[in-house]
Amino acid sequence: MAAVTWKGWKVLKYVLVIVLAVVSLFPIYIMITASLKTRAQVFTIPPVWFFKPRIENYIGVLSTLNFFRFFVNSVIIGLSSTILSIGIGAMAAYALARFRFMGHRVVLTSTLFLRMIAPVVLVIPTFILWTKLGIVNTRYSVILSYIALNLPFCIWVLRTFIMDIPISIEESALIDGCGEFTIFSRIIIPLIMPGLSVAAIFTFRIAWNEFPLALVLTNRYTRTLPVAVSLFMTTTGIDWSKITAIATIIAIPAFIFTFVAAKNVIMGLTAGAVKG
Repeated sequence: MAAVTWKGWKVLKYVLVIVLAVVSLFPIYIMITASLKTRAQVFTIPPVWFFKPRIENYIGVLSTLNFFRFFVNSVIIGLSSTILSIGIGAMAAYALARFRFMGHRVVLTSTLFLRMIAPVVLVIPTFILWTKLGIVNTRYSVILSYIALNLPFCIWVLRTFIMDIPISIEESALIDGCGEFTIFSRIIIPLIMPGLSVAAIFTFRIAWNEFPLALVLTNRYTRTLPVAVSLFMTTTGIDWSKITAIATIIAIPAFIFTFVAAKNVIMGLTAGAVKG
């Protein structure tokens, strides 16, 4: 009886997981299928579940938009802001985790408060600041904005990982003649690779998908892909077929980056467990 009950709970668990997976993936399914439908089929009620897939929407997106330019802008801005956020955040996290200085708690708390501010609130002040500095409508303005937006998260995540590292490891390195930067670069960084992967995933996804700041701080030459989506919203209507097509294209690089980084997280955690 107990075995039957255990098997019943196990089956129920798998059923629940499958249901949650279907519910979570259903919006993605709707987006992909809508990108393969005609405009008439998108608005058909009841919905058309079986249809002949068409790639005209993808061809239209790639041909009517300056897609390659927008894609390059997104890649440069996304990767640059991610790498710089991780690099600066790791050094700041190490300093906040290992050193005590005047204003230590203030700096730590203020970074947490900054993370609570919604990006849309920063649009106008950021635009005014970058206009006065003469870098508005450039990639630099968006990259710097994303670094400021993502640094608090990177600092708090990486500080937690650094604090879990025994201080005795660094003390042994100091006795062997290593300097602070050597300890940071050759000991701390390899040990917090899972944390770096986690921070990179969230930082890149925010930089890749962010819309309000990119809309205000860019022009037709420096637009990112999320801003390009708005070009299909005109006074004559909204072309949902093409919007879902470009949204599907936008989702692919973020999915690949997340998948690769997630594998590194799992490998890092597993290696740490085996060594322990």
